[in-house]
Amino acid sequence: MKLYAHKVSTTSRPVLLFISENKIDCEFVVVDLMTGEHMKEPFTQLNPSKQVPVLVDGDFVLTESSAILKYLAEKIGSPTYPKELKQRAKVNEAMDWLNTGYYREYGYHLVYPQVYPHHVRKPEAVNQGTVDWGKTQSESWLGVMNQHWLGKGNKYLTGNQMTIADYFGAGLLTCGDLIGVNYAKYPNIDKWLGTMRALPTWNTVNDVHNGFAGSLKGKSFVTIK
Repeated sequence: MKLYAHKVSTTSRPVLLFISENKIDCEFVVVDLMTGEHMKEPFTQLNPSKQVPVLVDGDFVLTESSAILKYLAEKIGSPTYPKELKQRAKVNEAMDWLNTGYYREYGYHLVYPQVYPHHVRKPEAVNQGTVDWGKTQSESWLGVMNQHWLGKGNKYLTGNQMTIADYFGAGLLTCGDLIGVNYAKYPNIDKWLGTMRALPTWNTVNDVHNGFAGSLKGKSFVTIK
């Protein structure tokens, strides 16, 4: 198997972490987002959407981080994707929740328009409005995560067992590192994220992301504290 990805990519990091933690035999092929490799052939033949990650397993090609996590977990028989119908449905629910309203507002409306030039809206007033909207909405979604998903004494998003929803959610949440988000107002999130950051291979998988976040320290961002 091969995973085409980049360590700075929010959606690549959950898959890389799952592969690393579970010691899956999978070659990591770097797609250089900084030079626009994902926008050119031959990569666009793998994924016409021009996004990472992409998993190639023989002649089978799979895109979308959430789908790849489910496939890999199923392939290795991981308990992080439960077989029992209702437990699996809750994992699917959490991953869909993360991937829709939450990530749209947090990633694409709050974080990315402040960090990545190709996400900046024009004119400046529109971009500022987008960011302000994203902050308000993100605080609401984080409140739901803190109180609903993690506010019932849960150690993890769907209970007391780690699932692929936790891998996925931690990757999406930590894109906020780029603008200095902290979770003092969300103690359940803060505790859960600390648990995920303590995974043995977390620092290795997130080294490029952490370096990028470090390079942005000292800059002024609209953020959540």
